[in-house]
Amino acid sequence: MKIKVVNSLILMLCLTAGIAQAAVATTPDVVVKQTADGVIDRIKNQREELDADPSKIYDVVNELVIPHFDFISMSKWVLGKNWKSASDAQRKEFIEQFKTLLVRTYARALLEYSNQQIKYFPVEMSPGSKLAVVKTEMTSDGAQPFPVAYRMHQQNEAWKVVDVSVDGVSLVSTYRGSFSTQIKKNGFDSLISELTSKNERLASNITK
Repeated sequence: MKIKVVNSLILMLCLTAGIAQAAVATTPDVVVKQTADGVIDRIKNQREELDADPSKIYDVVNELVIPHFDFISMSKWVLGKNWKSASDAQRKEFIEQFKTLLVRTYARALLEYSNQQIKYFPVEMSPGSKLAVVKTEMTSDGAQPFPVAYRMHQQNEAWKVVDVSVDGVSLVSTYRGSFSTQIKKNGFDSLISELTSKNERLASNITK
């Protein structure tokens, strides 16, 4: 996947990270738009504060992301068959490190936000279904628009993100391939160790 696509995908994840704030008794597309608008306002309002102390971005991400993504379902899907063969302890540690990876990656992307525009399309959803796809496009000055699709499911009446695709490339599928290769080559614990090390590097570089 091209770096530009990855960065766009991560940024769009950031902009809709808190979707469950308005998730009850509304539709997924309305939830995405309301929250994206809210997150953009938050970034603009705190720009000076974030420039002075970039580590404060973690407060924003922890508030908006952690409660509203279904990390357990995402972990199951990204690991595929390796989820079944993992121990309970390995599953628990993987979920924590995978969640941390996404949060710290989101944090860096949020700091780089620079007035990208978002176009929203009607939700794709079968009547009575608890699964939905919300399609959007992100545009920047002088750049081609990037189609971004959010796969969501309803859990306890709240709509939560379980996957994001940019230009047809799935976040879950991308990580699934690299994680599967790592596990096959060096074992499950090596993947956890690699994620832990990467998370430590991301944390140390947030202010650089």
